[in-house]
Amino acid sequence: MRIIFMGTPEFAVPSLDILVQNGYNVVAVITSTDKYGGRGGKKLIESAVKKYAVSKDIPVLQPKNLKNTEFIEELASYKADLQLVVAFRMLPVVVWDMPRQGTYNLHGSLLPRYRGAAPINWAVINGDKHTGVTTFKLKHAIDTGDLMYQEKVQITEDDNAGSVHDKMMTVGADLILKTVQSIGSGDYKTFPQDELQVSKAPKIFHETCEIDFNKSTDEVYNFVRGLSPYPGAWMTLDGLEMKVFDTERSYEDTVAVVGTIITDDKKYIKIAASDGYIILKDVKLQGKKRMDIRSFLNGYKMNEAYIASED
Repeated sequence: MRIIFMGTPEFAVPSLDILVQNGYNVVAVITSTDKYGGRGGKKLIESAVKKYAVSKDIPVLQPKNLKNTEFIEELASYKADLQLVVAFRMLPVVVWDMPRQGTYNLHGSLLPRYRGAAPINWAVINGDKHTGVTTFKLKHAIDTGDLMYQEKVQITEDDNAGSVHDKMMTVGADLILKTVQSIGSGDYKTFPQDELQVSKAPKIFHETCEIDFNKSTDEVYNFVRGLSPYPGAWMTLDGLEMKVFDTERSYEDTVAVVGTIITDDKKYIKIAASDGYIILKDVKLQGKKRMDIRSFLNGYKMNEAYIASED
């Protein structure tokens, strides 16, 4: 089969690599356009998928507009039998409907649960004990196509979105290989999604990442780890935004007013939630580096109103 692979971030690289390592004919890769970034915005940043493809001498296409006539003609010239999508953007019908065997996508959830842009984050935020990956055949409405294969991924109490992402990256690559092998042999079936089981995983914005300490300690704990390391949950400390990447929970009989900040000014900062305290472990204050809480307290003068009395 002649395969075109579409993807951009590091998450997609193992899926592309496993195809190459198993001798599949990846005739081209489609990825995001290069961007300038870094200090001063002067460094040209290429996607992880592009870097990998170039290292393997695979042709790379980087269209700004997926409906552009010249791009469509170039894509058609590769005469792909199959297209695979892993962590890329939405495709127009003219693109996903082009190959004779169709276009298949790897999604970071057990569809139809968590349709949308941020399935890993929402699974952790909601305190789920497991999630998974799914391969399915694309059709017009996002994440609604017929399912092919699924594989569960465990979420432990200590996982955050980053560690779940890394688990999925490996499991997803294996599922992509299984999918391509089955399509190649013709020995497979697809089945429709159960619309009664649908849940959403909408895109996450900065304003929705603010921590709400009116919630329970478990809810706040899950919220923080569900947004760690990216985009990062945040709170306000002395008028400055502070991202919180890791916390612990403390269940106590007597709790201060929700949102109260308490510290010994040396080893800990804890904040009252509705039924206990959230203990900060790993933070990044606006304009400062990310650091553990002891290092933070060593260099930051806390408001005296926060400091607990010796008794």
